[in-house]
Amino acid sequence: MWIIRILLDIQKYFDLSDGAAGLLQTVFILCYMLAAPFFGYLGDRYNRKAIIGAGIFFWSAVTLGTSFISESYYWIFFLSRGLVGIGTASYSTVAPTIIADRFDEGKRTTMLSVFYICIPMGSGLGYVLASSMTHVTGDWHWAFRVTPCMGGLALVLLILLVPHRIQRRTEAHRALSIHGSIRVAAEKPGAQGAAKTSWCQDVISLGKNWSFVWSSLGLTAMAFVTGALGLWVPMFLYRAQVALGTVQQCLEKSCNSSNSLIFGGITIGTGILGVIAGAEAARRLRKTNNRADPLICATSMFASSLCLYIAIMVAQKNILSTFIFIAFGELFLSVNWAVVTDILLYVVTPRRQSTAIALQILVSHLLGDAGSPYLVGMISNAIQAKKDQSFHWSFCSLQYSFIICVFVGVFGGVFFLLTSFYIEEDRKEAEQF
Repeated sequence: MWIIRILLDIQKYFDLSDGAAGLLQTVFILCYMLAAPFFGYLGDRYNRKAIIGAGIFFWSAVTLGTSFISESYYWIFFLSRGLVGIGTASYSTVAPTIIADRFDEGKRTTMLSVFYICIPMGSGLGYVLASSMTHVTGDWHWAFRVTPCMGGLALVLLILLVPHRIQRRTEAHRALSIHGSIRVAAEKPGAQGAAKTSWCQDVISLGKNWSFVWSSLGLTAMAFVTGALGLWVPMFLYRAQVALGTVQQCLEKSCNSSNSLIFGGITIGTGILGVIAGAEAARRLRKTNNRADPLICATSMFASSLCLYIAIMVAQKNILSTFIFIAFGELFLSVNWAVVTDILLYVVTPRRQSTAIALQILVSHLLGDAGSPYLVGMISNAIQAKKDQSFHWSFCSLQYSFIICVFVGVFGGVFFLLTSFYIEEDRKEAEQF
């Protein structure tokens, strides 16, 4: 995601249109989501620590190599984005299942919250790091040369802190009561668990789990909005400021990164607050409402859509108000990250969880952020073509194209409401295994 900070510099270097720039993120997400089921299959059957370690190393190597691509080989840059997506899929698919196996229900939501706090923190710090390196060196390539150091640090921490073999809680399923207590099925040591099923059988079973299906579609809407905002918000703010006359149009090789730095700070802050607030709200409300989790997600999606609509509309009048409502929109989106994963972990049996997470990644990215940045860019291009080129019209075209995110966010809220109708039944069914 940190590549978004230097999108304007990359557009100029490779001479890319809005549609082509949006395609960068689409290539990343497509490869990410297509690789996820493969790593989900491996994660359910082989050593997960080794899979994560190999993925981090591959991601770091490809990122470093990207920094040496010249402007005449833009297609290699697109290819590298796809390879980075494959590396990312290896650890994002498997890591939540390790957390689920290492912690009981009482601590699991908290640990998942920490995990999902690190995602916006990493994205936000990426904005800051990319901005700082570009500003210091005057060359956006250095952002790709420094970032792999973070991958190296993650690899060292993985080797030192994560056990080589982690007991899978398949034979003794974590059965959860509505009040958050734990009921672990009694089983003799060394006893055999449920018979292994094929990947196709797992997929068919998950397709009949309506809580999983509807919550995955809700997550898809979240991914659609997050992907579009993450790629285009800094550019949108920059065009709004130029249209208002508060900043001058950038004609230099390296452009002002203040919007990206601010947006990075917003991403970090709202990510931390949102995940903590969502986890705490879920923990408290589960005690009195069996359907609290999907209802929290639905409410957050509706609130986020409203805030984003206001942010889009006021951009042509007041940039400060736009920043404020974007922050609230991201805050409400962040509320759902840990809660959605927790829903999956208690409505899906442990022996299918890696596959379920992989399928959720596939669907949410295929229909979500794989296409949303490109779609917004193409809509912007189509609107721009209707009038003579002007910077004000380029701002308006991006503003109008953003409206699609509001409608998708509302649909996401509806999907989570539908989840609430099935969650009690699916939870009880999962407890039987």
